[in-house]
Amino acid sequence: MRARLPDQAGFVERDGVRTHYEVFGAGETTVFFLPPWSIVHSRTWKAQVPWFARRHRVITMDGRGNGLSGRPGDPAAYDEREFAADALAVMDATGTERAVLVAFSLGAVRALVVAAEHPERVAGLACIAPAVALAPGHPERAVHPIDQPLDTAQGWAKYNHQHWRRDFDDFLRFFFSRVFTEPHSTKQIEDGVAWGRETDAETLIATTRAAGVPERQARELCARVRCPVLVLHGDEDAVSPHARGAELALATGGTLVTLRGSGHAPHARDPVRVNRLLDEFAGGRRAPAVWTRGLRRGRRALFVSSPIGLGHARRDVAIAAELRRLVPGLEIDWLAQDPVTRVLQAEGERIHPASRFLAIESRHIESESGEHDLHVFQAWRRMDEILVANFMIFDDLVREEPYDLWIGDEAWEIDYYLHENPELKRAAYAWLTDFVGWLPMPDGGAEEEALTADYNAEMIAQVERFPRIRDRALFIGNPDDVVPERFGPGLPLIRPWTEAHYDFTGYVSGFDPAALPPREALRGELGYGLHEQVCVVTVGGSGVGTHLLRRVMDAFDEAKRRVPALRMVVVAGPRIDPAALPRREGLEVRPYVHGLYRHLAACDLAVVQGGLGTTMELAASGVPFLYFPLRHHCEQNFHVHHRLRRYGAGVRMDYATATPEVIAEAIASSIGRRTGHRPVETDGARRAAERIAELL
Repeated sequence: MRARLPDQAGFVERDGVRTHYEVFGAGETTVFFLPPWSIVHSRTWKAQVPWFARRHRVITMDGRGNGLSGRPGDPAAYDEREFAADALAVMDATGTERAVLVAFSLGAVRALVVAAEHPERVAGLACIAPAVALAPGHPERAVHPIDQPLDTAQGWAKYNHQHWRRDFDDFLRFFFSRVFTEPHSTKQIEDGVAWGRETDAETLIATTRAAGVPERQARELCARVRCPVLVLHGDEDAVSPHARGAELALATGGTLVTLRGSGHAPHARDPVRVNRLLDEFAGGRRAPAVWTRGLRRGRRALFVSSPIGLGHARRDVAIAAELRRLVPGLEIDWLAQDPVTRVLQAEGERIHPASRFLAIESRHIESESGEHDLHVFQAWRRMDEILVANFMIFDDLVREEPYDLWIGDEAWEIDYYLHENPELKRAAYAWLTDFVGWLPMPDGGAEEEALTADYNAEMIAQVERFPRIRDRALFIGNPDDVVPERFGPGLPLIRPWTEAHYDFTGYVSGFDPAALPPREALRGELGYGLHEQVCVVTVGGSGVGTHLLRRVMDAFDEAKRRVPALRMVVVAGPRIDPAALPRREGLEVRPYVHGLYRHLAACDLAVVQGGLGTTMELAASGVPFLYFPLRHHCEQNFHVHHRLRRYGAGVRMDYATATPEVIAEAIASSIGRRTGHRPVETDGARRAAERIAELL
């Protein structure tokens, strides 16, 4: 799922070749992201477009040879001047008189052509890792000829036409491993390989017969450039040496920024830093409308609560209430999105206006789900551009408004990119989570085991390299709630590592069961009869649970036959339309219910998904429940299941084998049954707030 869709899209055609373009946003400055080599298309700019489109008008185009653009067979069609002419045609088609050009790798050559030969159309030129022949290439790339058969296929020998025809996928995997030399770049490599597969070996062969310009011609172009020039180049670029960027800056009178430790595509691997540098070059930032001297400012906190589920919202509201008690006068703003905003609005909390710019993570998660199936690890990986876009919103906000404290409850993008960009930390920061460590699903095989281990290894390295980022790391639970697993082969055990790096708050349910009215009175308040057997069915805050709701509703008639006093109440939640669910006589369907924990505490049985928030609310209230972990959801299947088993709470069900008859039997055998749940602590919010308040 894309973080932002284009406002306009179309094609231009030249000499029978169609070029696809997209336009985003509006603004005085147009930023035109040019295409690099045809091994990728315009999605290479996915970490830039959403944020830039909020500040500028943005254009992208698929270079001929990939994406939605044409794939001519004649090598002459891939001459650099053809790409430059395509770019000018796109500018004409979009009514763009002048633009800041941003180019990557080979795209710098076509950008030089446009800037040198059409200076009136170019307001500025930014080149990332330019592959311009102003300095020698890497010696290892010159060892093997590109167009002759070789007796080896090792290393850069894979950069060979015969090898491309023989094993194109092998070449793609190798090439992008050299583009992204930074550790933990599995997602970026996967993206590159996937985009490379959208073209073919013969097309790429044609591009190599015409791509680039010799040094003399490149220097002539540089001498004719009159606009400001910015060059960003990583000093560990394994594709185009850093010396080429340095020479380009020198030859154009531009500015060179060396990105230490970066490879060939820092705009994809280090997008936050690159975005800032490009934006400053394109036009800078607006100053805050109001500035207040430090000692006159009240104490302010920014709370970022994960939108994946509503359990975070309830516990975060409880922690915020305790914080205000401990720090009188504390102002708390929330950077949040649906469905968390439903809870916050009902509680009278202040949602920061910048929240409206956030890309909706729940929508992405829903788009990744199947029938009671959500591969949450892979869905999270594929949410990368949304996470970058949302971090940029956060970074904009905290640059413009002063806060004493940031709190992130499983705000993954905040935590990750702060560790990747530690210089951006400008306030005390508290991190909260209720699970630690990605775990592979059994059917994921060796590949998923390697991927989860790699992500865990990166997290461990981040935390241990930059311990100052998390001023407080709080685990919402107790040491025994941590799974007795390992982060991966050769990595630490999860529990001892968590004990060394986290404080434990005990569970935070967001309410105190002892503070509720007596059960009979509570049932009366909610409209439940004393002799009714009430079964509440709910699937949390996302739209992933539709299939489970339908399955349980199909079991209603049989369950009612077995339990004549049964009253089943189905709560669709904030992101499922009740009208889309089937209607059955005697079955109640309700939309989002604020304070659902009261209904759960009053019912005789609940049927739920495997999310931690709802299941632990039930455990805290001592109510029996059936829970159905989502298939492939590692948190629900491992972390939550481990915790519920420790508390002796709930009956685990398997959606794949739970026919309506099986569910009806489980309802009949569990409803109203006394539970032996281990008591759930009720002071977790206070304990969490006390640790966080120390930062203020």
